[in-house]
Amino acid sequence: MTTHETPPGNPVLLVATRKGAWLYHADAARRTWRVDGPHFLGHIVNHLVLDPRDGRTLLAAAKTGHLGPTLFRSTDLGQTWQEAAKPPAFGPAANSLDARAVDHTFWLAPGPAGEPDVWYAGTSPQGLFRSEDGGRHWAPFSCINDDPQYRHWFGTVQDGTPDGPKLHSIIVDPRDPRHLYFAMSGGGVHESTDGGRSFAPLVDGMEVVAGFDPAEIAFHDPHCVRACPGNPDRLYQQNHCGIYRLDRPGRRWQRIGRNLPPAIGDIGFPLVLHPRDDRTLWVFPMDGSDVWPRTSPGGRPAVYATRDGGETWQRQDAGLPADQAWWTVKRQAMTADRHDPVGLYFGTTSGELWQSRDEGGHWECVARHLPEIYALETAYPR
Repeated sequence: MTTHETPPGNPVLLVATRKGAWLYHADAARRTWRVDGPHFLGHIVNHLVLDPRDGRTLLAAAKTGHLGPTLFRSTDLGQTWQEAAKPPAFGPAANSLDARAVDHTFWLAPGPAGEPDVWYAGTSPQGLFRSEDGGRHWAPFSCINDDPQYRHWFGTVQDGTPDGPKLHSIIVDPRDPRHLYFAMSGGGVHESTDGGRSFAPLVDGMEVVAGFDPAEIAFHDPHCVRACPGNPDRLYQQNHCGIYRLDRPGRRWQRIGRNLPPAIGDIGFPLVLHPRDDRTLWVFPMDGSDVWPRTSPGGRPAVYATRDGGETWQRQDAGLPADQAWWTVKRQAMTADRHDPVGLYFGTTSGELWQSRDEGGHWECVARHLPEIYALETAYPR
């Protein structure tokens, strides 16, 4: 399904890194960029998001040396920041064995258009939180943070994820704010149809690492889940075990990544959807062999695109290094704008920021020598 819209202005790239955040402001042609930053220099910024409902409010998920894990809020596009009065935190535990502490907030998601002050946050270790006052105060949301079944599915803080297990990919159905999704690394994909009062796993068809039981939700490791902007009934997923598509009301994921070249494979972290065409998406495969080196396969990075829902894939590497480029892209560090043709952007683990103004046909480097890039979002301030 294809829809058309006029972008509301020039895009701004929100760059969250291991040692601060930067804002890159584009000109009308998306050829030159004005840099604003660093913000929070020296602190880990896991996610930086502009509220699309007002075009003014920025939230930053940070882990600082003196404040620990917290959130910051700006209503003037980063000129000034205020720390959240009550950042996400787990409630008191009945005993010390059940006690958990938020290591960092990993994912931020604005609520629906009809609830202008609602935000959701996912943390590491896995936790789901909600703010009803624009990000100033946060409280645990739903029952999952302390539910015994979910606590089992969370696994442990030593589950093998390099920077800790996390809850991510929070999706609010734009047609129905009671319809929610989230994913966990590890712990599967989950859905609520009653506004978060209950959630149920949505993992049929997803594979797990060989030798483990796919019936055990704890073994499922989705990396990134996205719903198509123009068709929320179509979801795509980049998983520890491949790339998948789900067409609702169906409940079984179809592995579409097997159609990628076998030498490349369908393992990676980011997944970006076309803003208007639910058949078009882009992924950035990485070397997932043996010990998972988490580099571009063979040191030759490339984006892969499909325009038919995953039936076929095309390599897009014009302008990217031809060899000896041993970096990759994290799950939040690739994004698209709303122009026509669509602009694509990704940030690398080596601190480079790349862009394509023609939907991946050609790539050029916008910035080098940034810290390791954790997340990248496209924003349209008003």
